[in-house]
Formats: sequence, structure tokens, C-alpha cells
Amino acid sequence: MLITAIRTLILYFFVIAALRLMGKREIGQLQPFELVVILMISDLAAIPSEDVGIPLISGIIPMMVLVLMSISLSYLELKSEKARDILNGTPSILIERGRIVEHELVRNRLPLTDLVEELRMRSIPNIADVEFAILETNGQISVLPKSSKRPVTPEDLKLQPAYEGLPIVFIMDGILQERAFDLSGKDRAWLDRQIKKHKLKGIEEVLFACLDSSDHLYLQGKERYTKKKQQA
Repeated sequence: MLITAIRTLILYFFVIAALRLMGKREIGQLQPFELVVILMISDLAAIPSEDVGIPLISGIIPMMVLVLMSISLSYLELKSEKARDILNGTPSILIERGRIVEHELVRNRLPLTDLVEELRMRSIPNIADVEFAILETNGQISVLPKSSKRPVTPEDLKLQPAYEGLPIVFIMDGILQERAFDLSGKDRAWLDRQIKKHKLKGIEEVLFACLDSSDHLYLQGKERYTKKKQQA
């Protein structure tokens, strides 16, 4: 049993490393050849982990071949548009200027009810309000509403909103993020003062703290400490 557990752990970490090498994509964003590689890797990893008589190398070598093939195909996609079309296919226009492209629904075997449901999920109940709906190569549907139906933007109102950058995280679950001081120009004394303002004793009592681009600090204490303060 110990040998089986060790073999399983080795394969587990190898599969994680393999998937990391393939890149950072969500399951819903995988291209067809990437999904096939992941399915095959999972099957290859399961065989030597279940049968101690099969050498680990018998599962690792095929997985390495699949990962190398996936990386090679990904680079080929970057360099060749024709190869990208062959491997992934091309997007399909399902709605064009408020009209359903029926033959594309048939070609992609997509029921009209699924298309209507997707529009409702995007708060667009009326097909006439859609400029374009496109079935992407990863299976997701992109919906572009008509200009008269999309939400108003500051640019439409000729407004220039203030810049909003990424917030700088100082504390995450009671752990200090040292890099935040360099990014923000603040120091530890400033942070300690902010913590005391919230009636907390130290960093370990803070659940989350971040500073936005307007120099406003959001700070929330951990529930067990804030409850004690309220009861006291």
C-alpha cells in the first residue's frame, strides 16, 4: 500500500507539472487538441498508479510525449494561421445584425433553444437587439449587442473618469505581503496605525487589507477577533 501511495504521489505531481507546461487555460477555454491531451494524460497516469507491476516510466514517457506534442502544436498555432484553423476550426456567426444564421446552427448542431438561453443569461431577451453572436472555437458564445442596446459608457457621455489601477494587497488572511510596501511607497508604521484604527492588535487579526489607486485602504478583520470586540 505504501508503494502504491508513493507511486500515485509521483504521478500526481508529474501530471500537475505537465499541465503547468501546457499553459494557463480554464477547462472551458481549452481547444479540442488540448482537451484530448488532458484526457489521454489522465488515462496514462491511472494505469501505473493502479498496477504496481507496471514501471512508472511506462506511464511517464507517453505523458512526456503528449506534453511535448501539445507545446509544439501551440507554437505552431502562433506561427501559422492555416494550422490554427485546421487544429481549432474557425468561429461561426450565429446571429448577424439581428437575424439568426440558421445554416450555422445546423452545421454546429446547436439547438435554437440553447442560443436563446445563452442570450437570456447575458440579459438580452430579444434576438433583434443582437448585432453579432459568434460561436468561438472553444465552444463559448460571444454576444455583441447593438450600439443602441449596450450599456452607456463614460465615453458616450464625454466624461473622463479618474484612473483606476490594480489595488495593492497588504495583508492576505493574516499574512503580510512585503512587496506591497515597495509598490505603494507606504511603510510598516503606516500599516500598523491603520490596523489600530480598526481596533485590531496586529496583522494576524486581519483577514484582508488592500489599498486602491485613490489611496483608500480597505481593511477587514478576521471574524473570530471582530466578534470578540463586539461582545466585549
